[in-house]
Amino acid sequence: MSTLITSGIQISVTTNYRADLSDVTTSEFFFNYHIEIQNMNSFDVQLISRDWYIFDSLSEARYVSGAGVIGEQPILKPDESFRYTSGCDLHSELGMMKGFYTFKNLTDGSLFEVFVPTFLLEYTNKLN
Repeated sequence: MSTLITSGIQISVTTNYRADLSDVTTSEFFFNYHIEIQNMNSFDVQLISRDWYIFDSLSEARYVSGAGVIGEQPILKPDESFRYTSGCDLHSELGMMKGFYTFKNLTDGSLFEVFVPTFLLEYTNKLN
């Protein structure tokens, strides 16, 4: 598990390889990432947007951005958590992702960035 705290928001990430959605013979590797977001601040926050940098060891890096996560822009009260699962496809057995979320402080309306720890996407079923 990778964990990082920025501006009072804790982000924890775990990943897993999805053999059922992958085809190693055509170099299609699919991974899920599971993210938990915890508000450690004394004020309510709302997740506004996400920005991802996806690195594939055999392809060019990709940049993805958009509103919210999985179609939601959750509001978190102090000490509340939000969990979600999403996925990423690669053309190689190894990659990584990193990025940040933009949050809104619902007390004063200010926006701030929260970094997601860099995490590996790794196909581990390969024989040596």
